[in-house]
Amino acid sequence: MKIRLYNCRILTMEVGKDIICDGEIHVENGLISYVGSSVKSTATDVVWDREIDCDNNLLMPGFKNAHTHTAMTFLRSYADDVPLQEWLYNKVFPMEAKLTKEDQVLLAKLGMLEYLTSGITSNFDMYLDNACHAEASRQIGFRTVLCGSMNDFGGTVEETEEEYYRLNEYSPLVTSKIGFHAEYTTKGETLKSLAKLANRLKQPVYTHIAETKKEVDECYERYDVSPFEFLDSIGMFEYGGGGFHGVWMSEKDKAICKEKNISIVSNPSSNLKLASGIADLCGLLEQGINVALGTDGAASNNALDMFREMYLASVLQKVTKMDASAMDAVAVLRMATVGGAKAMGLDQCDTLSAGKCADMIMIDMHRPNMQPENNIEKNLVYSGSKENVKMTMIDGKILYENGCFFVNDDVEEIYARANGIIQRMK
Repeated sequence: MKIRLYNCRILTMEVGKDIICDGEIHVENGLISYVGSSVKSTATDVVWDREIDCDNNLLMPGFKNAHTHTAMTFLRSYADDVPLQEWLYNKVFPMEAKLTKEDQVLLAKLGMLEYLTSGITSNFDMYLDNACHAEASRQIGFRTVLCGSMNDFGGTVEETEEEYYRLNEYSPLVTSKIGFHAEYTTKGETLKSLAKLANRLKQPVYTHIAETKKEVDECYERYDVSPFEFLDSIGMFEYGGGGFHGVWMSEKDKAICKEKNISIVSNPSSNLKLASGIADLCGLLEQGINVALGTDGAASNNALDMFREMYLASVLQKVTKMDASAMDAVAVLRMATVGGAKAMGLDQCDTLSAGKCADMIMIDMHRPNMQPENNIEKNLVYSGSKENVKMTMIDGKILYENGCFFVNDDVEEIYARANGIIQRMK
């Protein structure tokens, strides 16, 4: 498939590169083959499957949703406005126990449709059965990184290893990473065994960590150190990794992340809605720690919307620091794109560069919230919204354009079946 996108502005997200006016991008066989100024003489020598006049709109890398529980779409607005423990134990867990594998595939597809409308071209998912999400990704054509979720209630180190190998062979669009649910849900001896596995495979490890004060306090009671310190002491992060949330972190925790190349994936909306707290993103960046953004699940957000996460990531830092200059919008935009790609190990999907995967979005600049164009990057963070996503392309295939989905499923049937699942459970 050869696609030429011309008459566009281009935000490559490459370090030091500005927006290129009157440019074009060529896509061949899922990869970007050219990015730059118009080269009409060369372009006319190629037989294109499609040529798209971008009408001076903006092309940029797709957003990377670096922490998700996608199939939790069925709990959107079901368990709201209750305390965290009641939300989890009385609402979420009982409903999740009723899910079938077929349910999980369907509900993951629903989440992926929402990702496409938000300009998200890949997600980092941890949920009940990663194979279900992998199948949904294969069918929709969505790029997914999967994370193991082993804990005391399900899964073993041996199963984690088997899943790691199996899912990495599942589809070119699917990648699997070593992971576990959290320190507080997993026995110390099990975690030590997982650390040995990660070191044998020379792989990074990912987990929920430092999400709530209660979690951190209880870890001190168990081990007399923070979750980061304990996991570091058993060799969990010798090959790097990532922490989802990272709200309650000490300066020592940050130093560990810097030394061991641990990315922090912040989830501003979810952390606010569940009253978990506000992560110190400014402090993390000051320490040179890679920061990414995620939506978490629809049960605790409730929108899978990267524009909202970007806005909150910036303004919450300003109010906590009492400094309107804190957390520049451009830094936040990098979290949502390049930072997410780094955290997820998607080095081929981070920028719009020749040879990289053709995972990109088109931003509609002909909307009032994008005008005037004093600073396009800041417009994206502070005034941008899902209405500005005109096109979402993954692996060189356009899956969403002008409000229409181009996937292998009947979208209305997905909606109907999702409603049927939740009605069956009630």
